[in-house]
Amino acid sequence: MSILLAIGFLASAIAPLLHRRFRENFGWIALIFPLSMFLGLLWHYPTVAGGMVVRESIPWVASLGVNLSFALDGLSLTFAMIITLIGAAVFLYAGAYMKEYPDAGRFFLYIGVFMTSMLGLVLSANTILLFIFWELTSISSFLLIGFNHQRESSRKSAIQALLVTGGGGLALLAGFILLREVTGSFEIADMYDMNALITAHPLYPAIVVLMLLGAFTKSAQFPFHFWLPNAMEAPTPVSAYLHSATMVKAGIYLVARMNHEIGGTPLWQDTLLATGAATMLFTSVLALGATDLKKLLAYSTLSVLGTLMLLLGIGSPLAIKAFFIYLIAHSLYKGTLFLVAGTLDHETGTRDVRRLGGLRRAMPITAATAALASFSMMGVIPLVGFIGKETVYKSILELDTWGIPLIAAAVTANAFIVMVTLLVGFRPFWGKARATPKHPHEAPLKMLLGPGLLAVLGLLFGLFPDLFISTLLDQSALSILSEKIGLKITLWHGVNMVLFLSLATLLAGGVAYRLRNALQERLDGFRAPALMKPSSWYEALVGGMLKSARLQTALLQNGYLRNYIQIVLITALSAAAYALYQAADRVRIVPDVSITFYEAALGIIIIVATWMLVTSQSRLKSIVALGVVGFSIGIIFVIYGAPDVALTTFAIETLNVILFVLVLYRLPKFVSLSSTSNRIRDAIIAGSAGLFMTMTILLATSFDLSSKLKEYYAAASVPEGRGRNIVNVILVDFRAIDTLGEITVLAIAALGVLALLKPGPEEGRRP
Repeated sequence: MSILLAIGFLASAIAPLLHRRFRENFGWIALIFPLSMFLGLLWHYPTVAGGMVVRESIPWVASLGVNLSFALDGLSLTFAMIITLIGAAVFLYAGAYMKEYPDAGRFFLYIGVFMTSMLGLVLSANTILLFIFWELTSISSFLLIGFNHQRESSRKSAIQALLVTGGGGLALLAGFILLREVTGSFEIADMYDMNALITAHPLYPAIVVLMLLGAFTKSAQFPFHFWLPNAMEAPTPVSAYLHSATMVKAGIYLVARMNHEIGGTPLWQDTLLATGAATMLFTSVLALGATDLKKLLAYSTLSVLGTLMLLLGIGSPLAIKAFFIYLIAHSLYKGTLFLVAGTLDHETGTRDVRRLGGLRRAMPITAATAALASFSMMGVIPLVGFIGKETVYKSILELDTWGIPLIAAAVTANAFIVMVTLLVGFRPFWGKARATPKHPHEAPLKMLLGPGLLAVLGLLFGLFPDLFISTLLDQSALSILSEKIGLKITLWHGVNMVLFLSLATLLAGGVAYRLRNALQERLDGFRAPALMKPSSWYEALVGGMLKSARLQTALLQNGYLRNYIQIVLITALSAAAYALYQAADRVRIVPDVSITFYEAALGIIIIVATWMLVTSQSRLKSIVALGVVGFSIGIIFVIYGAPDVALTTFAIETLNVILFVLVLYRLPKFVSLSSTSNRIRDAIIAGSAGLFMTMTILLATSFDLSSKLKEYYAAASVPEGRGRNIVNVILVDFRAIDTLGEITVLAIAALGVLALLKPGPEEGRRP
């Protein structure tokens, strides 16, 4: 599995090069990437279906319990096959859809990294590794949503998605760390039998809140739902892949994966139940005012995501069966309809449903594909969506307390989904033909195969559910409930209450479709108060953060380096002086005043040179005095046995003096920029800093500084670090992660400088 992921990242990296060389046929080449991954996963299908779990673990940061651990069981295989199968359809589709985009190669890099990261997420068996892939999906989705970065709306939507999902990711990391405090491990397999220990621990409520925050933000649950419709600014292949079948289901996957370990309590189940129900109903109603095809599909996606979370909250065997079927059905029909929406936009020049109609003659294959997926989305027999909807209703009816209100909410939500389906899947193709910005015609083959395959699979999965779905159902249930549910999947359950509810849903959806315009007219004047709109909370938080940043900049970033130094020194001195004061009764400073002649001479030289530096009116004299101070400090390093530091000091001081002298003639004359009172203030701050450092050194030299850590470094430097310079070995070997972090910061800063120096679009066009 690690090799599969490594190949995925490598293939993504070379995608721009291949696209530049084979632009015309790149869709077929790109298809090889997800299709080969799908076939590789399919090779493990018999093993997983037989009840085995394929595991792999590579030590990474073993001392912290962080390993490259992967597991392929029924749940992860189901999600992985969805990711790669729909990825294959999307990659082929995008080869034609993105053909005219100037940066299409970069697009395939981003979406390849996303697909590989999503695979890593569902295959991870270590919580920290899962978090890393979790954040990689957030970053790659940010790049994909903001792909059309020339538009302000795209940039704003990308930032919004990143802030919401990234904030949830940080909460998730905190939850994983607390979970490790309880279980003593980051390995998910180690937690499998610890449900009683985890749920009884005082940290359990915090763990649940933090982990569900991560899941709810990623899967756009209420009140974090608002980022998903705005993410429709992304190109259509992104919407079809990330925002219907993969990324938005990452939170769903997380809840399902951790359900056995930390679920089963009222806090866990009731939170999922309430949040899922609210999302299911509230977001379906929001579709009433949308006219953009992708926005309509986005709101219906939100409703389905709420339904999936609701089913996990119910948690019964029948609900898990419904979850499994509905997950697959939604991925197939919603991926198809998003691609159909992109085809309509590509071939007609608009996604406004009010401007589309009568296209079935010009686009017959697209119309048939849309109809097939739409029947599944509405829950019409014999499509897999029918099985999913009936099983959802049946699992809700099993509830005693909340069964009736929840079934009413589910029917209402699904009625609005039927309305959306009629708007997206049928209205553009039937009725009176309408004028469109572009003359409509059928899409190229690469844009027809993918959605056509997904739509046909929805039919086959409905006709032969035992062949395609049932095999993995029990193995997935083992991961969620730790028991096989033993429920068969059948297409027809006879004439019963559930069937009547399905028919009522279709009827109510048809009524909502017919009354939609009238309802819109009545609601046009209605504006919900800002406090009732979660998006307003987000805007208020971001606006407050920006105001705070501007205020902070005005107070602190005033352009004067000496003021920055003052703030840093005062802050550091205040905190450190307080710490020294707190420790004053526990330590005693016993300075050693015995010094040699040359030590005293060096001290006097440094003092005199410093005085000359701050009082001189000659720039050359100040530079010489500064060099004297630096070289004298270097000699002190030599005396106390640090020749490497001394050599570094000598090199830096020599370079400083040379550079200062070389630019001396360019520098202006000394000018008095501060008043006498400011100089007195500066002298007090500088004197306090010097006094503090003196006290710190005297304190440090007043007692034995030996420690086990120092002894370990000294003993391990040569045999383990292969170096006799302990400081260098510490930096390069023992503190390698710190050093790597510093190098990374420098690299990021260098990239920032490069971006600032790079000519802008207008400048780049000048001859």
